[in-house]
Amino acid sequence: MKNVDPLGWRTLDACGDGVEPVNAFALVTYIPAPLGRFLDDLRLELVPTFLPRAHATILPPRPLAVDPRVAWQHVYAGIKDFPPFEIVAGEVGMFKSTSVVYIAIGAGRRVLLQMHDQLNAGPLGCKEPFEYRPHITVAQDLNPERAAVAYELARRRWAEYTGQRWFAVDRVVFVQNTNRKRWLDLAEARLGVPSAR
Repeated sequence: MKNVDPLGWRTLDACGDGVEPVNAFALVTYIPAPLGRFLDDLRLELVPTFLPRAHATILPPRPLAVDPRVAWQHVYAGIKDFPPFEIVAGEVGMFKSTSVVYIAIGAGRRVLLQMHDQLNAGPLGCKEPFEYRPHITVAQDLNPERAAVAYELARRRWAEYTGQRWFAVDRVVFVQNTNRKRWLDLAEARLGVPSAR
């Protein structure tokens, strides 16, 4: 990344290696170590071809009909209403309709739902294909049989994990997908900070 403007927008360097941005944007909060490192290792064990970066999604991927900076201004103005909070990771589950293996979110779930509902409007408004259910994905893009195996392995690894199962959320990151399913960080902002006018 090159430059950062007052609203946290970053100018991207060329991606290289045939990686091209596509019209799919999301809003996430990254999960720091030690929990984030465990989740990245788990995701690599479950889906070795995936390049993980543990996160909780606030706005699932969506196309934009406006310049991404306009959408980011909407986020930047809205997040000042939310103070930092904590998320506690719950139990392993699987969405049967998509074969996505995930870890449920306990404490912090209500705040994520409120953030989603407030920010899923205006330039970021989207009728999503699935109901928004806060979670941490640990395996996806698997057929049902492989997903069932991944689910059982994720349950075992999660039961063995003895580290902290919570993390503080104090910032959000606006990301864009690419043709290689590598997400690029476009902008970042802290929660509860009054927006610049």
